[in-house]
Amino acid sequence: MSAAARPWPLELRLDAAKTTLTVAFDSGERFALPAEYLRVESPSAEVQGHGPGQKQVVTGKDRITIAALEPVGNYAIRIRFDDGHDTGLYTWDYLHDLGREHRTKWAAYLRARGY
Repeated sequence: MSAAARPWPLELRLDAAKTTLTVAFDSGERFALPAEYLRVESPSAEVQGHGPGQKQVVTGKDRITIAALEPVGNYAIRIRFDDGHDTGLYTWDYLHDLGREHRTKWAAYLRARGY
């Protein structure tokens, strides 16, 4: 996808409880992303591994909150969670993908946990 065709975030809004990050894109799409979902789908090597098939199933994050959002250049944010995790860089493309694929990714996560 060309840079011009990629959705660009217009707004990132963290709710008062710090449990949901809403991202609005210039494509008109708006996604409400729960903190637990963002944490278990972190783009960090700790979660994704260092190669294909190495993704870890992260559990025990149902009460996690977002402690801080930190901009990284003009292409990403670092999300600092209240469990101390902050090593994943959430690019605009990755946040968009998480929004569009929320149902599918969340269902796969629940299946991996045995639900």
